[in-house]
Order: sequence, then structure tokens, then C-alpha cells
Amino acid sequence: MFLERSRLAAAVAAGLAIAVGATGTAYASEKAQAKVTRAAIDPALVAGRGASVAFQEQEAENAATNGTVIGPDRTAYTLPAEASGRTAVKLAPGQWVEFTLPKAANAITVRYSIPDAPNGGGITAPLAVKVRNTTRTLSLTSQYSWLYNQYPFSNDPAADLLHPDWWITECACVPAATSPTPAITKPFRPSHFYDEQRLLLGATYQAGEKVRLTASSAAAWTVIDLLDSELVGAPKINLLAANVLLFGADPTGRRDSAPAFDKAIAFARKTHLKVYVPPGVFQVNRHIVVDDVTIEGAGNWYTIIKGRSIALPAPAPDNSVHSGVGFYGKYVADGGSRNVHLSGFAIEGDVRERIDTDQVNGIGGAMTDSTIDGLYIHHTKVGLWFDGPMSNVRVTNNVIVDQIADGLNFHTGVTNSVARNNFLRNTGDDALAMWAEGTTNANNTFDHNTVQTPVLANGIAIYGGTDITVSGNLIADPIREGSALHAGSRFGAQPFAGHLWFTDNTTVRAGTYELNWNIGLGAIWLYALERNIDADIQVVGDNFLDNTYNAVMLVADWPVKDLYSITNTHFKNIKVDGTGTSVLSARVAGSATFENVDARNVGAVGVNNCGSFNFTPAGSEFKVADLGGNDGGWLAPWMIPNTITCNDRPPVVAPPAPSTW
Repeated sequence: MFLERSRLAAAVAAGLAIAVGATGTAYASEKAQAKVTRAAIDPALVAGRGASVAFQEQEAENAATNGTVIGPDRTAYTLPAEASGRTAVKLAPGQWVEFTLPKAANAITVRYSIPDAPNGGGITAPLAVKVRNTTRTLSLTSQYSWLYNQYPFSNDPAADLLHPDWWITECACVPAATSPTPAITKPFRPSHFYDEQRLLLGATYQAGEKVRLTASSAAAWTVIDLLDSELVGAPKINLLAANVLLFGADPTGRRDSAPAFDKAIAFARKTHLKVYVPPGVFQVNRHIVVDDVTIEGAGNWYTIIKGRSIALPAPAPDNSVHSGVGFYGKYVADGGSRNVHLSGFAIEGDVRERIDTDQVNGIGGAMTDSTIDGLYIHHTKVGLWFDGPMSNVRVTNNVIVDQIADGLNFHTGVTNSVARNNFLRNTGDDALAMWAEGTTNANNTFDHNTVQTPVLANGIAIYGGTDITVSGNLIADPIREGSALHAGSRFGAQPFAGHLWFTDNTTVRAGTYELNWNIGLGAIWLYALERNIDADIQVVGDNFLDNTYNAVMLVADWPVKDLYSITNTHFKNIKVDGTGTSVLSARVAGSATFENVDARNVGAVGVNNCGSFNFTPAGSEFKVADLGGNDGGWLAPWMIPNTITCNDRPPVVAPPAPSTW
């Protein structure tokens, strides 16, 4: 796995002055200044990429603290690996971490982890938040974190294997084929450690003022990953709308407001008004069905629509076994919805386990000619899961965090649609996905989104489709069984056709360890599993920074390695700054062209060319075409076109931190 730098080196690299005590605790200087990062690195290195957001990100390891810096570490199932930047600060009861505000702020978001309950289910613990002479309490919980075991995971740390017949990397065995079944260490594969909570501070504090977070004795330890600080504007007021209060909605959250929402929507449709949801907490424990309606909140810090997860007495027609808060277009079988516009509110769910049949997503159904803008979606299964066919949906300026599965999925026949300027963190599966299952997706774009710390799978994944663009995104710190950018002929998806463009994206600390294959993935990886990939694939203007393993991987699964290939793939104007192993790993038949691909700090041979592993006298089944301008010595002349240079598991060399090119 990834070679760790020492705790001392990590802190020095972060710009801290520290002294290490006899207990191993790292005491950071109280003179630590405000250091703003994006994806835990210098913002200059990712300028123009990712979402433009209202908050300032500060990593805890760059702040003043009397706690312990943990990490860096990229080993899955560890607290540092799931932290932004792969480093965080661990506090014992009474210890603190103190941030210096870089700009005026009246609100904060704290990303943290606290222990699970001994038997699962989570605990709660207060966190003291002190600014000037005022101390507030932020209620932390682990009820929405700490999953265990194999997919689809368990909340029980003592659970036996969910799939006894699956390959278990840790023992290199198929348990059902051995006698007795090998013992596993419990809890087995703990993950999804982090959560985040928001807090309005009640006043505006100026740049240079301190925010001190102090851990309580209610938790054995508290890990602080980062603090986002923000200056939130005044709530939006709309007097010329159907206000849900007039239809019986309860802004205190004590009574169920779902019927009031239904009445307000019906009235607004008849009178051609918008629906307005004022500041408050509104309890909604089921789907609000939306069609031809505009619903506006006062802003996602003020208008909070919060639901409980309720077990149903019998499965619903959509196969759900729980209800939960969500705004859903009508399903396609019921005609779908059109002209839906949702903005300016938060959706707070109550999803604590992954049940794939449950429709407990923040946004769902089909919504043609619709917009979703400025929402905060938290603790649902999937932030937005669209089931087409549907067309022309715009998903913009949303914050989607702490999901149990995907962040957003354009599923089945979504066309002419865009997700732009969204911020996603801590998803439990692909953060942004297009899945052309059954019916193709076409003419869709993921543009200028930021994805951080997807715990499982990929930052951005494209499963089939026609004329797809992935542009200007920033993806950092994928944890396991996926990476930053992915295109795969998988999951019954329609074939890729037309073009697939990955342009002007930046990945940071990407390339995870694939448990089933026992190899590292590329920051971008193309996977031919169910058919050839032969559409026009252009990877242009992308930057791959601090790659754990390879920057680029093209791969077929072993059982189909002689059936499927990847061709017509082109890499141009790429910068690769740091690889633990190679720049390119080819484990498939096919070909690719490379032009103006500059690489430095490469940990192994520039090209790992295994082809289809037949090792023919004519060379690899994968051909590399050098179109010129490939600097850094990674693509040596003797490798062209298909010299076999196959070494899937070379020693991993931790690259230095990325810097200005």
C-alpha cells in the first residue's frame, strides 16, 4: 500500500511548527495562521477547476491544536484515509483544535468522526464551539456513519460475512470453498467514518478571529477533519407565492407538514404561483410528488425539510420498504413530470443503512425541463437519482454530502441534461454517475463540480451513453474500489457511442487499491467488462496530481481479456505530477494515442504494458502511439508501440506534494 510519510514530516509540510511530546501527541503552534485549501492543496494548483462555492475550506492539520495529527495514510478502512487530504486531527476529551477565520463568517460546517456504539447504531456527543467569548454547542453523532462488512454493508460491527462465497482479499480465499470458513477480524472492513454538521454562529465574525472546537467526554475521541466557514446572507422572502404556512405547515418540525405541502402545491398549480417555504424546520416523512411547480425556500441554511425513516408495513409499489423525505417527479410509468423547479432549501434525511430497493433519495423520479438549484442534501440514500427517459434537467449549485450511496445518478435515458457547479463530499458510492441501463443516455454534461472523499467507487463514473462530456471538474481522495474518473462497459449499460470527452479536469490523490484484483487503479480508468469500448474518447487538458498508483489505466477483466478491447482513445495536453507507480497501465488489448503528455515524479516504469497477458512474440496486444511532445521521459522510444513491460505490483513510491508546473 501507499508509503506513509512521518507525522512530523506531514505537519512540517502543512506549514506547522510542532513539538512532539512523550505520548506522541503533536502540539501545533498557536501562531498557526489561516490556511485556505481546495481539496486539501494550494488553491492555485486547481484554479479554474471544480465548483465555485461560498465557503472557505481549512484542514484541521493546518490549524492550531493540542491534539494528535493522524496520517497521512491511504490504506482503506482507516480514519486518515477517509479524511480530506488523508490527514486529520484526533482529540481526546478536553483537547481542542483552533481555526483562524480567513474571511468574515457567520456560519461553519465541521467534518468529523466519533466512535460507533459498541454494538453499532452510533452515539452522540457535544462539541464546544467558541468564538470570542461565546460558546455554542454543536451536536455530533455517529448514527449516520460506521458501516461494516461486504456490500451492501451492515450497521452491526459483530456481523459475520454477508457473502460467505465471495473472494476475501485479506485471506486470499473463497471462504465457502475452505473448511472451516476462515475467521475474519471483526469488525470487518469498517468504513464511512465521517459526517458533518452545520452551525449558524448567531453573529458575524471577522477575518483573523478564532474558532476553537473542544471535544467532550461523551466520546472517547473526536477526529476533526476540516472546517468550512461561510458568510450566509439574509433569508430570501417571497410574498407573492403560496406560502406553505397558510396551508398548515409547522415550521417547528413537531407536526407532519407533508399534507400542507401537497395543498400548497395544488393551489400554486391552479393559480400559477410559486410555492414558498419560509425559514423553519418542516417535518416530511414521505415523497412530495412534484409536477409543473416551482418550490422556493428562504435559502438552504434557513429552510430545512427534515424527515424520519419509517419502516413500511408492506413494500410500496416502487419496492421501498421504508419511507423517507424526498421530492419526486412522477415515475415514467405514470407519465413523468415536467417543468419542476426546486431551489433554496435543505433536505435532511434519516438513512442509516443501504437498502437498494428503497426509494429514499433526496430527489427522484423523472423531471423533464426542470431545474434543481441551491439545495443542501444530507443523509439521504442518493442525493438525486433520476429514472428516465427524461430530458433537459439542470442540476446546479447544490451541496450533496454524507450519502449512503450515490450523490447524483442520471439513470436510464436521461438526455440533454447538465450537472454543473455542485459540491459533493462523503458519498457512499459514485459521487456523479451516468448509467445508461436499458435505454441510452445522450448529450449530457458534468461540468465544474467538486467531488471529495467518495468512500466507495468513483468520483465521476460514466456507464455507457452517447456524446457525453465531463469537463472542468475537481475530484479528490477516492477511497476504495474505484477512482476519480471512470468509464466502464458495465452493469448492463448501453454501448458508448459518438464521443466521450474528459476535458480540463483535475484529480488529486486518486488511484485506489482494487481489492479483487490486488492492484492499484489509475486516477482515470477505462474498463471493458461487457463489451468493447470503441467510441471516440478524448482525454484532453486534464491534470492528474499526486496519484497513489497509476495516472491512467485501461483494463479488461481477466475472464474477458481475449474478448474485449479498448480503442480510439486519445490523451492530449495532460500534466501528471506524481505517480506511486506508472503513468500508464494497460491491461487490455487495443490502442491509445498520447500527445503533449508531460509527467514528473514517476515512481516506476512509465508504461506498464501487459496487454491481454498472452505475452506474444510480436509484443503486447496493446499499442501506444506517440504523437509527440510527451515530456519527462515516461514514454521512452523503446516502449513504442507495444513493448511488454508488465509489472502490475511494483514497489509504490510516494511522490512529493504537487507544485506549480
